[in-house]
Amino acid sequence: MPAAFHISTGSNTPIYQQITEQVRLAVTTGRLQVGDQLPSVRALAEELVVNPNTVARAYGELMREGLLESRAGRGVFITPKRKIYSRAEGWRRLESLLHALIGEAMILDFTPEELREAFEDKLSQWKHSKGGDHDHK
Repeated sequence: MPAAFHISTGSNTPIYQQITEQVRLAVTTGRLQVGDQLPSVRALAEELVVNPNTVARAYGELMREGLLESRAGRGVFITPKRKIYSRAEGWRRLESLLHALIGEAMILDFTPEELREAFEDKLSQWKHSKGGDHDHK
């Protein structure tokens, strides 16, 4: 498998969410490509030493988002990116995420400049999809 997944049992982030975030990141950075097969629910659960229901929940969320598809008798695969939210809905969802991120950063005493620098650094690690609409409000 092109991407390895790791979980942190001490994290405040639920395990299923750690899995979904890592799959999204692997796709965005190109470590996982359209058509790549992910391990079965059972195989990934054994690898990560977690309950199979946790992996099933992560895969289910990614399928609802349109990132994964299950092929009967064959497994779970990365699918071509499809737009599931309007631009306005995308901005609405992003707004709430940004609000939570900035609030947490301020509670942790990060300055706006440190936050900008961290954001830019993290953003530079992600592969920008070709032909994507990158307009701002």
